[in-house]
Amino acid sequence: MIYLRLFFEFAKIGLFTVGGGMACVPFLLSLSQRTGWYSQAQLLDMIAISESTPGPIGINMATFAGYITAGIPGAIIATAGIVIPTVTVVIIIARFLEAFAENKYVKGAMYGLRPASTGLIASAGVSVAILSLVNVDAFKAHEWLNVVQPKAIILAAILWVLTNKVKKTKSLHPVFFIAAAAVVGIVFRFAGA
Repeated sequence: MIYLRLFFEFAKIGLFTVGGGMACVPFLLSLSQRTGWYSQAQLLDMIAISESTPGPIGINMATFAGYITAGIPGAIIATAGIVIPTVTVVIIIARFLEAFAENKYVKGAMYGLRPASTGLIASAGVSVAILSLVNVDAFKAHEWLNVVQPKAIILAAILWVLTNKVKKTKSLHPVFFIAAAAVVGIVFRFAGA
């Protein structure tokens, strides 16, 4: 039964995520809260690993979530769940889009998807920032001294300065910062470690 539910949940995410892999983060957060399949710390790990490994971010996150939930079969089923419906819809749309590309309703729908996509990506950014910088469980428990995660805030500030203010480092390739952040995360035992 878990496999069928995994497929169904990730098929929904794949069908309704517009704007790329990061746009699925709000859906994954909601899925985590509804099912308890993975924690918020695991979601942060999922995002970090998916961002720094080759391949589409949304598919990488589905694979990771499926693996956490039900091992290797779960990873395969969650990946199939996010890919199959999406690929099917894209094939259908591609088949008919050329004939209707100049239709004002099709143009309007495509134009209308832009703010939806922007909203999903902005929501993902805010969600990741909150999950990374704030201990949500401590906030809910009114443990005010433990709400802020100082290590994460310091790392975010250092990365911001290095990528925006220091001339020698701001021109470095983003892969450098991804690798450096991964090392720092491992050494200082950030979320989920």
